[in-house]
Amino acid sequence: MSDTILKITDLRVNYGGIEAVKGISFDVPEGKIVTLIGANGAGKSSTLRTISGLVKPKSGKIEFKGQDITGKDPTSIMQGGITLVPEGRRIFPDLTVQENLRVGAYIRKDDISGDLDWVYGLFPRLKERSWQAGGTLSGGEQQMLAVARALMSRPKIIMMDEPSLGLAPLIVRDIFAIIREINRQGVTVLLIEQNANMALKTADIGYVLETGIITLRGTGAELLANESVKDAYLGT
Repeated sequence: MSDTILKITDLRVNYGGIEAVKGISFDVPEGKIVTLIGANGAGKSSTLRTISGLVKPKSGKIEFKGQDITGKDPTSIMQGGITLVPEGRRIFPDLTVQENLRVGAYIRKDDISGDLDWVYGLFPRLKERSWQAGGTLSGGEQQMLAVARALMSRPKIIMMDEPSLGLAPLIVRDIFAIIREINRQGVTVLLIEQNANMALKTADIGYVLETGIITLRGTGAELLANESVKDAYLGT
């Protein structure tokens, strides 16, 4: 049984008078891939943004490796070992691939050359394009760069917000293969994804989020076989 690395307890998130997340609780076991699936507006992105410190919760508790990190600032959370790959990639288009990667390591004071070799090993296409401006890459390559940049901080958990959004099916398969490889190399993954089929096939554990509430939980295989999940999210 894996130890819990991230524990969310009764998390509530408001935007003005709108309650986006309504008291959810879930655990992320160390070394696993966990996915949150749900429709647009379900509260998935709000959950990740709150964990990463970009949004302050109305109430609830976020614990990382047994320490309360609720409401801490994003830099402290990143230094502690949690990093976010945001929806829409958010790379720096005018910086080269290598410069984008160095930005990902800005919190570090040690030698990052070994980590550059590591992410180039994961993403050979980025190595081929290391001196190319990020904005000239294809959509799939930009997504790879966003993931690689996040890995440069050497996170214990990498959180990914819709990594397959807008990508062709072949590129989606590549992205999910990379997610599995990152996890195999020891990084815990918390993933939110509208491609529920791919997410649940990849994840060890899944949660279904509907209008700010967790309505179902189980292994990826259990949720793939669940009739209500099939009807709502898998198109079968």
